[in-house]
Amino acid sequence: MSTIAAISTPNAAGGIGMIRLSGEQAIEIADLCFQGVSGRKLASQPGYTAAYGSYTDDSGVIDDGVAIIYRAPKSYTGENVAELCCHGGLFVTQKLLRRVLALGAVPAEPGEFTRRAFLNGKMDLSQAEGVMKVISAQGEAALQAAENTLAGSVSKKIGQVCDALIGAAAGLAAWADYPDEDVPAVESGALEETLRQNIAALETLIKNYDAGKCVTEGVPTALCGKPNVGKSTLMNALSGYEKSIVTAIPGTTRDVVEETVRVGDIVLRLADTAGLREAGDEVERIGVRIAKEKLAAAGLVIAVFDGSRPLTEEDHALIGLCAGKRAVAVINKCDLPRAEDLSPVKAAFACTVELSAKTDDVISALRPALEQLLGTAGLDFTQEILANERQRRCCETALESLRDALAALTSGVTVDAVNVDIDCAVEALLTLTGKRAAEEVVNEVFRSFCVGK
Repeated sequence: MSTIAAISTPNAAGGIGMIRLSGEQAIEIADLCFQGVSGRKLASQPGYTAAYGSYTDDSGVIDDGVAIIYRAPKSYTGENVAELCCHGGLFVTQKLLRRVLALGAVPAEPGEFTRRAFLNGKMDLSQAEGVMKVISAQGEAALQAAENTLAGSVSKKIGQVCDALIGAAAGLAAWADYPDEDVPAVESGALEETLRQNIAALETLIKNYDAGKCVTEGVPTALCGKPNVGKSTLMNALSGYEKSIVTAIPGTTRDVVEETVRVGDIVLRLADTAGLREAGDEVERIGVRIAKEKLAAAGLVIAVFDGSRPLTEEDHALIGLCAGKRAVAVINKCDLPRAEDLSPVKAAFACTVELSAKTDDVISALRPALEQLLGTAGLDFTQEILANERQRRCCETALESLRDALAALTSGVTVDAVNVDIDCAVEALLTLTGKRAAEEVVNEVFRSFCVGK
């Protein structure tokens, strides 16, 4: 296998730049461009050691820095690895990368270092996906969940389910295939309990993922309401700066203004939309249409109402649009005298928050309602949480197969049919961890990685 190389630090000026090499020739290639001040070759040094010196090419010194080596199999990739650290200028890191490529390394593909770690048994597929979750974490809870996945918490739970199912399937197969042998008959009660326990385990994983996704990936959120209810003021309060233009003129917001904000541990991919009303011109009509499309596609709707004015036809229309959606109602402008009857709003939404976007701490006001609505209240991020939709689909496929197996067992179908369903469940779970994942599945996982990791 070839020796790969890539810049593993961000493509920007910084204190340190790093070129990472991995492969059988990694240390030898590093020696060809590195001159240690001690005069000692990197190839003569043990793993987990560093040396200070200069990087050179045919024209002279490129830069000075530190070379760190790791020897197989005790490295991130399981191969020989060299990390060449230099000053973090864009030109110097690119020049050093060109040098190691000229000496025989080949450019690394996105995620190829982690892919080699997976292929060399340093981690399974779910742990590899945990690497990207650590890199993209936007908060403490998201980081904790990602680190647990990287440490193998999901792999361990899936392994426990697989072991139980494989044991049950082996007992069924032996009993069915060798009727004349002294093989104990499978007790339907014990098998049913095994199926129910593992169905419950998968249901918990899926449920926790749906809630945890709001923290680890964020939830697309539409900020909706009629003109001048304070949507843009609320957007600015959540963003912490003047993201949206605020005026007293109805219809000021005509396009979608987007920002990612955090409310506690919850990440909202927030879209401030045009006010919902019968628009007076073509530009505003387009904005209203897009606002309705955003509302329909959103994973969460924050519906804003003016608490100082009676409800209008536009307000009632918004209530109708939110029916069946995961939505929280915000009754805004509570610093002004209250309108008489806002009970239709409170009756239509599971969560209602009363605040003034101008004067209140809106994040503190919204946080309890959002945690309740999204299911993150009390969610333990030290427990196993699925990392992405791929893992969720694998669990759903396994869950469906186990439910079919349970239905077959309780209806008196032959054990062969039960065993087929159990085998399908095991196959889906082994795909999750990568033990039986097809090459296209593995390719898709690493396609989303950055180069250098």
